[in-house]
Amino acid sequence: MSSKNRLYDILRAPVVSEKSARTQELYNQYVFEVIQGATKAEVKAAVEQIFSVKVDNVTVVNLKGKNKSFRFQPGRRSDRRKAYVRLADGQSIDLGAKA
Repeated sequence: MSSKNRLYDILRAPVVSEKSARTQELYNQYVFEVIQGATKAEVKAAVEQIFSVKVDNVTVVNLKGKNKSFRFQPGRRSDRRKAYVRLADGQSIDLGAKA
Protein backbone atom coordinates (compact mmCIF):
# COMPACT_ATOMS: atom_id res chain seq x y z
CA MET A 1 0.00 0.00 0.00
CA SER A 2 1.40 3.38 -0.95
CA SER A 3 1.73 6.15 1.61
CA LYS A 4 -0.81 8.31 -0.28
CA ASN A 5 -3.49 5.61 0.02
CA ARG A 6 -2.60 5.12 3.69
CA LEU A 7 -3.33 8.81 4.36
CA TYR A 8 -6.81 8.48 2.90
CA ASP A 9 -7.42 5.29 4.88
CA ILE A 10 -6.48 6.91 8.22
CA LEU A 11 -9.33 9.45 8.13
CA ARG A 12 -12.63 7.59 7.92
CA ALA A 13 -15.12 10.46 8.14
CA PRO A 14 -15.69 13.82 9.78
CA VAL A 15 -17.85 13.67 12.89
CA VAL A 16 -20.86 15.94 12.41
CA SER A 17 -22.65 16.70 15.66
CA GLU A 18 -23.60 19.69 17.80
CA LYS A 19 -20.54 19.18 19.98
CA SER A 20 -18.16 19.02 17.01
CA ALA A 21 -19.74 22.16 15.51
CA ARG A 22 -19.28 23.95 18.82
CA THR A 23 -15.61 22.98 19.12
CA GLN A 24 -15.10 24.08 15.54
CA GLU A 25 -16.52 27.55 16.27
CA LEU A 26 -14.84 28.10 19.64
CA TYR A 27 -11.47 26.39 19.35
CA ASN A 28 -10.92 25.92 15.58
CA GLN A 29 -10.93 22.14 16.17
CA TYR A 30 -12.26 19.57 13.73
CA VAL A 31 -13.32 16.06 14.74
CA PHE A 32 -12.62 13.01 12.57
CA GLU A 33 -13.29 9.32 13.01
CA VAL A 34 -10.00 7.51 12.39
CA ILE A 35 -8.86 3.89 12.12
CA GLN A 36 -7.99 2.05 15.34
CA GLY A 37 -4.21 1.96 14.82
CA ALA A 38 -3.77 5.61 13.80
CA THR A 39 -1.19 7.65 15.70
CA LYS A 40 -1.25 11.40 16.32
CA ALA A 41 1.58 11.93 13.84
CA GLU A 42 -0.25 9.97 11.12
CA VAL A 43 -3.48 11.90 11.69
CA LYS A 44 -1.59 15.20 11.55
CA ALA A 45 0.17 14.25 8.30
CA ALA A 46 -3.09 13.04 6.74
CA VAL A 47 -5.05 16.21 7.56
CA GLU A 48 -2.21 18.50 6.44
CA GLN A 49 -1.78 16.76 3.09
CA ILE A 50 -5.44 16.11 2.27
CA PHE A 51 -6.81 19.54 3.23
CA SER A 52 -3.63 21.66 2.70
CA VAL A 53 -3.75 23.24 6.17
CA LYS A 54 -1.34 23.67 9.10
CA VAL A 55 -2.23 21.47 12.08
CA ASP A 56 -1.40 22.87 15.51
CA ASN A 57 -2.40 19.98 17.80
CA VAL A 58 -3.97 16.50 17.65
CA THR A 59 -5.80 14.75 20.49
CA VAL A 60 -6.94 11.14 20.06
CA VAL A 61 -9.81 9.57 22.02
CA ASN A 62 -10.78 5.88 22.22
CA LEU A 63 -14.51 5.22 22.61
CA LYS A 64 -15.65 1.85 23.92
CA GLY A 65 -18.67 0.28 22.23
CA LYS A 66 -21.89 -0.04 24.20
CA ASN A 67 -23.59 -3.29 25.11
CA LYS A 68 -26.94 -3.38 23.31
CA SER A 69 -29.53 -5.95 22.36
CA PHE A 70 -30.38 -6.59 18.72
CA ARG A 71 -33.74 -8.37 18.24
CA PHE A 72 -33.58 -9.71 21.80
CA GLN A 73 -30.04 -11.04 21.25
CA PRO A 74 -27.24 -9.51 23.33
CA GLY A 75 -24.68 -7.71 21.20
CA ARG A 76 -22.04 -5.04 21.34
CA ARG A 77 -21.37 -1.97 19.22
CA SER A 78 -17.86 -1.73 17.86
CA ASP A 79 -15.18 0.45 19.48
CA ARG A 80 -14.34 3.75 17.77
CA ARG A 81 -11.41 6.19 17.73
CA LYS A 82 -11.83 9.93 17.27
CA ALA A 83 -9.22 12.58 16.59
CA TYR A 84 -9.66 16.22 17.61
CA VAL A 85 -7.51 18.27 15.22
CA ARG A 86 -6.74 21.90 16.14
CA LEU A 87 -5.69 24.06 13.21
CA ALA A 88 -3.33 27.04 13.27
CA ASP A 89 -4.87 30.53 13.49
CA GLY A 90 -6.47 31.63 10.23
CA GLN A 91 -6.79 28.08 8.86
CA SER A 92 -10.09 26.33 8.17
CA ILE A 93 -11.54 23.26 6.48
CA ASP A 94 -14.77 23.32 4.48
CA LEU A 95 -16.31 19.95 5.33
CA GLY A 96 -19.55 20.73 3.48
CA ALA A 97 -17.91 21.17 0.06
CA LYS A 98 -18.53 18.52 -2.55
CA ALA A 99 -15.57 17.24 -4.52
